[in-house]
Amino acid sequence: MISGGIFDLPSRKIRLEELEKLIGTGDFWQDKEGAKKILAERKGIDRIVQEWDKLWRRYKDASELYELVRSEPDEVMEKELAVEITALEEELSKSELKFILSGEHDSSNAILTIHPGAGGTESQDWAQMLMRMYIRWAERRGYSVEINDMLPGEEAGVKSATISIKGEYAYGYLKAESGVHRLVRISPFDANKRRHTSFVSVFVIPEIEDDAEIEIKDDELKVDTFRAGGAGGQHVNKSDTAVRITHLPTNIVVACQNERSQYQNKVTAMKILRSKLYELKLEQDKEKMDEFHSQKKDIAWGSQIRSYVLHPYRMVKDHRTDVETGNADAVLDGELDKFIDTYLLKFSGNKQG
Repeated sequence: MISGGIFDLPSRKIRLEELEKLIGTGDFWQDKEGAKKILAERKGIDRIVQEWDKLWRRYKDASELYELVRSEPDEVMEKELAVEITALEEELSKSELKFILSGEHDSSNAILTIHPGAGGTESQDWAQMLMRMYIRWAERRGYSVEINDMLPGEEAGVKSATISIKGEYAYGYLKAESGVHRLVRISPFDANKRRHTSFVSVFVIPEIEDDAEIEIKDDELKVDTFRAGGAGGQHVNKSDTAVRITHLPTNIVVACQNERSQYQNKVTAMKILRSKLYELKLEQDKEKMDEFHSQKKDIAWGSQIRSYVLHPYRMVKDHRTDVETGNADAVLDGELDKFIDTYLLKFSGNKQG
C-alpha cells in the first residue's frame, strides 16, 4: 500500500526532509512568495504523513488483537476485532480521499458560479434548485455559505448566481461538480404538463488569497455601486452598498451585494475577481487548463456530466463514473458525497498514481 500511488509514504517522507532542510536555511525568507509555497507544500505532506502514522498505529493494534484471538479464541474479543476492522476500513477510505486532495488549492474555500442554459424560466428554476442543493451539501458538512451575487429570474429561479462555500477542502471536493447538469421533469410552468429538459452550467474555482501572484492595478478597475436587491420590508437596502467591479483588460465582471457595507462588498468582490484572474492565468497554460477545466463544456445536449431525471422515473446518474441512485430527492437535498467521492477516487487518484 505504501510503495506507490497516493500511499507512496517513503517518497513523501523524503520530500518532507528536503523541505525541512530548505526551511532551515538562512536565506529561506529572501524569496517570500517561494517560501510561502514551500511552507504550504510542507503542511500538506506533513498532514498526510501524520494521517498515515495514525492509521498504521491503529492497524498494528488490530493486528495484535487478531494474533491474540487466533491463539486464544474468545467470543467477546472476536466481536471487538470485527468492530475494529470495520472502523479501520471506514477510516482508511476517508483517509484515501484526504491523501488525494493534496493539490495546490484543494484545501481552499470554493467559489461556485451557476448559469442556466437556454430555456428561460425552466432553466432558471433548475439553476436555483442546484444552488439550494449545494447550500444543503455545505450545511451538512458544517461549511458556511455566502451568496455573493444573484440575479433573479423574471418569473422564477435565477439568471445567474455566485456563492462562496467556506470550509476545509471545500474546493477539493466541489471541483468534482464543475460541468453541465441536466434535469428532466414535468414542467411546473407548462399548463399542458409536458416533459422538459433543462441544462445548467456549474463552475467551481478556488478562493485565492491576497498574497497570490496576481497583480491587480487600480487604474485597470471600473467600480460601480448600486442598490442591493431584497425581499422587501424593513430589510431593503436604501443606499448604494452593492458593488460591481469590471477588470478592464480582461472585461471580467464580478459583483457582491450580500454584505452590510459598500466596503465589505468591495472586499468580497475583489476576492472573486482575484480568483477569476487566477483561473484565467491557468488557462494560458494548456496543461493546467486541462486539469481545471476538463469538465467545462457547452450548456447543451451531450455535454452533461450528470442527469437528474424526475419523470417518467426518478434517477440521478453521473455520466463520468456511472454512479447512480433512485433517491433523487435526497440528492437534490444535498446528498452528493457518493458522486463526489467516486469521481475523486477515479480521476484524481489516477493523476497522482
